[in-house]
Amino acid sequence: MLRYLRLLGVQVRASAATAMQYRTEFLAEGALALFWSGWSLVPVLVLFGHRPVVAGWTFDEALVVMGWFLLMKGILEGAVNPSLASVVEHIRKGTLDFVLLKPADAQFLVSTAKFQPWRVLDVFAGLAVFAVAFHRMGRWPAPGHAAAALLLLLCAASTLYSLWILVISAAFHVVKVDNLSFLFSSIFDAARWPVGVFRGAWRVIFTFVVPLALMTTFPALALLGRLDLRTALGSLLGAALFAAFARLVWKASIGRYTSASS
Repeated sequence: MLRYLRLLGVQVRASAATAMQYRTEFLAEGALALFWSGWSLVPVLVLFGHRPVVAGWTFDEALVVMGWFLLMKGILEGAVNPSLASVVEHIRKGTLDFVLLKPADAQFLVSTAKFQPWRVLDVFAGLAVFAVAFHRMGRWPAPGHAAAALLLLLCAASTLYSLWILVISAAFHVVKVDNLSFLFSSIFDAARWPVGVFRGAWRVIFTFVVPLALMTTFPALALLGRLDLRTALGSLLGAALFAAFARLVWKASIGRYTSASS
């Protein structure tokens, strides 16, 4: 475990050094990250500007969901997407050999190959939205509720990562998955809304197939003290199953890989 933590530290430092090679671009990316964090709030502000309650959620409660969305977006675009997107190029060129030959787990290496430092601003933006939401409500989360929310944050991050592993694993079979990755990123935008906003088949899809509810709505409910034990346990089980399934798919996909020397 300590060895992999040291490897993670090396990967993070290398990504930070690479990102800061061109200072003007680095600062421009920071400004864009701030802009998009603020822009993400616009749809929620517009909707609740016309309706005080939507699907049983007040504006302040919806802000908590929005905070989780920004936080998860920072994880997706700052840690998950940059690393795993490069795997597709490795597969196309047959250069994944250089990763597989290293004395460390290949999934860990490709998952930590690249980070976008400025995306941490999305995380801070999410925390700021939490502060605003609870200040408006005139209360703060109880310690037990905060602990449950942190546990669900781990589940949400694990599920998000596992879904992306499944998308990337498809590249071993069809090679070109750019459109699929863009589709997933577009679908993830729906996570800014509480899952109760969706009806019928869409609610089922966003709860069980592409579990956006697990990534934003359930952690928000935990922080608000409204998440029941059955849903919490189901979230833990679902995250564990997604992680196990993604690992099995990754191992099976690696077995189908044809290297450049083949």
